[in-house]
Amino acid sequence: MIKRPEFFQIKTYEEFCNYYWYRTELSQICRQLGLVHSGTKQELNEALAAYFAGQPLKKVNKQTVKPKNKQEIGLSSSLLLCGFAFNQTFRAYFARQTGVKSFKFTADMAAAWRKVKAENDVNFTLEDMLAVYAGESDYAKYDNRACQWNQFYKDFCADKRNADLKNKMQAASLLWRAVKESDKAKVYTAQLWDSYPNLLKNESKSKRGGV
Repeated sequence: MIKRPEFFQIKTYEEFCNYYWYRTELSQICRQLGLVHSGTKQELNEALAAYFAGQPLKKVNKQTVKPKNKQEIGLSSSLLLCGFAFNQTFRAYFARQTGVKSFKFTADMAAAWRKVKAENDVNFTLEDMLAVYAGESDYAKYDNRACQWNQFYKDFCADKRNADLKNKMQAASLLWRAVKESDKAKVYTAQLWDSYPNLLKNESKSKRGGV
């Protein structure tokens, strides 16, 4: 098993992605690199991806473009110029365009909107956003690593092998801590019991009334 190295020992973004990082860690790293260090975890990851690619993200003056709230919206409308927001007006617009009555914005659409604002991309249109919704564009993708722990714990609890554990949260946290600091996939599998037999030894005893 490979332990997570220090950030400045990592040479590529692919290697960086093998390990789990907390948002506070990412923010501190970005600060040390002189990058924008505020925003969501995904935005910080995107800043570091650009850093590894030799194209550090630039700060943008968000006052450069002012939305025109009264502009009639259409497929060619720029998101930044038509007053776009994740609200009922645009939900209804996309519902008409897609034929999906109960239309819901997706995580990829949220990622695209963050990128549009960060890069002040006035050329990105509602039609482009529809392509993101349909999965026909790779303009931006939601980074689900922020949800890895939640999914890990959910899968841990769903495993019948763990049904009798007295403190599932504690046991799952022990496993998660070991996995996130390794180069293993950040997902729960039943095989982790075999990978970390000593780690879970005390927890398994709780099936017999311990803990």
